[in-house]
Amino acid sequence: MTDAAPVRPPKPLYSNVSPAVPSPCTGVCRLDDHKVCLGCARHVEDIREWRSADDQRRRVIVAQASQRKQSSGT
Repeated sequence: MTDAAPVRPPKPLYSNVSPAVPSPCTGVCRLDDHKVCLGCARHVEDIREWRSADDQRRRVIVAQASQRKQSSGT
């Protein structure tokens, strides 16, 4: 009789944490009238997408947020 290997939960396709592209979240997490976070300058849809986004898409999201911050003067 052989013992079955322990069952492991499936790993998510992508993780919320990436060593290549750290989250720009500052912990403020408040949206303005345009649904843009006052802390990290990501649009709410970008925040929702972050968990499943690959590193390339995360770089785009971070760049867009950076442009928003610069244009808003914060």
